[in-house]
Amino acid sequence: MTVTLADIESAARRIDGHLPLTPAEEAPRLSEAAGCSVFLKLETQHRTGAFKERGALNKLLSLGPDERAAGVVAMSAGNHAQAVACHATRLGIRSTIVMPAFTPFTKVERTEALGATVLLKGETLSDAEAFAHELAAREGCLFVHPYDDPLIIAGQGTAGLEFLQQVPDLDALVIPVGGGGLIGGVAVAAKALRPGITVIGVECAFYPSMRQALAGEPVRCSGATIAEGIAVKAPGRHTLEIARRLVDEILLVDEVALEQAVYQLATVQKLVVEGAGAAGLAAVMAEHARFAGQRVGIVISGGNIDARILSQVLVRGLVREGRVVRLRIGLADVPGALATVTRLIADVGANVVEVHHQRLFQDVPVKMAEIDVILETRGTRHLAQITDTLTTAGFPTELMSDVS
Repeated sequence: MTVTLADIESAARRIDGHLPLTPAEEAPRLSEAAGCSVFLKLETQHRTGAFKERGALNKLLSLGPDERAAGVVAMSAGNHAQAVACHATRLGIRSTIVMPAFTPFTKVERTEALGATVLLKGETLSDAEAFAHELAAREGCLFVHPYDDPLIIAGQGTAGLEFLQQVPDLDALVIPVGGGGLIGGVAVAAKALRPGITVIGVECAFYPSMRQALAGEPVRCSGATIAEGIAVKAPGRHTLEIARRLVDEILLVDEVALEQAVYQLATVQKLVVEGAGAAGLAAVMAEHARFAGQRVGIVISGGNIDARILSQVLVRGLVREGRVVRLRIGLADVPGALATVTRLIADVGANVVEVHHQRLFQDVPVKMAEIDVILETRGTRHLAQITDTLTTAGFPTELMSDVS
């Protein structure tokens, strides 16, 4: 069974009034950096913070009275879990979400708060999925697949339908790819409405399952990524077939590019976006020649990033920009030397965050010491001024902070 434009238009009518029309915004500063005109479809604006509500709601609204009465079962460690829980509860449908045992407590708590019963089963997503299927069969419930279901795909495709209604003259659409439900639905809508448009998927480099499957290669995926939402080891059967027909290219982005995209969206566009949601921007920023001069639509698929991860990304971004630095400074181990160094730093307008005094465990002469100083600066030019000032004053200075 394939998915058609008519299916997506039917899904749009079905979910109309249940979900907000998410904004499609032009991003001038990001456009300037990318060398193309960037437009962002903000799927972060759904109640649960991700596009998954579209497919889950379309599926749930399609159920008959008996299916609603029986309830639904889903498997997810992330956005799909919350989407099913949210709308099943709102529609009066009992929902059970199976999550792997490693799922962070905050995600479990959030899903339960939306009205679902959460069961922690298995050490992997595959284990959890197998248990969810067994549970659905045993209790006579409907299993709601996170991506490989025509109704789910059609629901996700409404994002593409809306995007092209809001910005009809796009040259390319860039979509994050996990299991393929989002890009499958968007590609069907986009190619039907504008056959000449380019549809490009983006996977994280550790999980290139769709790209490998399309190339007929063995699927090999592993690694820790900040793009958990697209860290999928196997695309769906339906989604793979759609991608083979309608997706023009799959690009891969590494962890540094994903981090920088999350950072740019937060600091430039003032958007909180999860790693998977930032994948499209990461690809556009990394492939300047590929998108130069085009009008490019990027689906920002979700904003559910862990606060600790976000804080690390922001600080590491400041380090990359030279706005937070760690300097190792040599000085004579005599009274007043440290005061002189801190005065010089203050005189050039930097702010000292931390100071670590090294005497015993560094390879320095016995009458010398080294201090590691963490500073806030105005950027790389200011950093150069600081190091020049200290070195000229007789305090050899080495930059120790470098995030590649």
